[in-house]
Amino acid sequence: MGNTDQNKKITLATGFNRPLFQRDQTQRFKLVVGLALLGLTFVVSLTVAVMIGPVSVPPLTVWQIILANLPWIGGAVTADWSTAHGHIVWDIRLPRVLLAGLVGAGLATVGVAIQALVRNSLADPYILGVSSGASVGATTVIVAGAFGLLGQYALALAAFGGALLSVMLVFVIAQIGGRISIVRLLLAGIAISMVLSSLTSFIVMTAPREEAIRSALFWMMGSLAGARWEYLTIPVLVIAAGLFYLLIQFRTLNALLMGDEAATTLGVDVHRFRKILIMVTALITGVLVAVSGAIGFVGLMIPHMVRLVVGADHRLVLPFSALAGAIFLIWADVFARMILAPEELPIGIVTALCGGPFFIWLLRSRQYSFGGSEQG
Repeated sequence: MGNTDQNKKITLATGFNRPLFQRDQTQRFKLVVGLALLGLTFVVSLTVAVMIGPVSVPPLTVWQIILANLPWIGGAVTADWSTAHGHIVWDIRLPRVLLAGLVGAGLATVGVAIQALVRNSLADPYILGVSSGASVGATTVIVAGAFGLLGQYALALAAFGGALLSVMLVFVIAQIGGRISIVRLLLAGIAISMVLSSLTSFIVMTAPREEAIRSALFWMMGSLAGARWEYLTIPVLVIAAGLFYLLIQFRTLNALLMGDEAATTLGVDVHRFRKILIMVTALITGVLVAVSGAIGFVGLMIPHMVRLVVGADHRLVLPFSALAGAIFLIWADVFARMILAPEELPIGIVTALCGGPFFIWLLRSRQYSFGGSEQG
């Protein structure tokens, strides 16, 4: 009888008895209003980010230029802006701002998945060495000159391979007797991250071509300065597919937060799902590193702050984190390119300045382990 009651509690807590979007009226209202507010904030952030720069562009002009370049709509817009404004908005700033939003959304989504995987909000792609592994792959391709053969696809594939090998190595090191200690996992991630960062530096320092060294340094520091429209296609497809998969698996993600035994009780093949989750996170991280370099702490901060507001249900955490991550990185990029204008800071420095203190606060608050206790 006790086991039956416990199973009912677990089922209710994880949402196994409810469809994806079946919620009571109050919860549905909060979901719609919350997403609408975040969506509005995203649009405002995008507009302001495109406006700001050495040449200021009025907000109305920004949207006129955007609409004029859209199919089926452009013909209805009267072109009363200068050629310079059109080039600045459409060819330079808008691709960069959209890429910042995509990378922020992707990193936050990966952060949610990894934190559910290890049941600890100290985990993110950077700390677990996933980003460092992706950087090794991308840097190797750049230095070897394979970038010219397959372009962005070569970078994405190499970064994915590096990320996958890195996260698999971290899990192998952390696993003892079939069980994974969170403390060992985090320490293994930090150690692997340091080793791979050193390997990346070695590859760059021994590169035979000066051009390759400059290109590799770009990936190491994290920057969106080279954003172009063609860089958006792969991230859009991969992030959309990854987010969709994670959303339809929200019950399984919720079950993981309850522990392996509870998840198994609900019929989850924990071992198999972990493998799939590792593949998904490695793929998204690899693609993001290929277009932006290694940007840390977004996947650490955003999911934790979202959970403080909306709770632990992944039906809410995933979409809210994606939008919040996009907004955060758009503003981080604005700060990176404006604070020392006309010089530009790598965006990885800005996120580290925010994420480092946040990580320390999280350690001090002892609120990082789901379920209310440390796992070690």
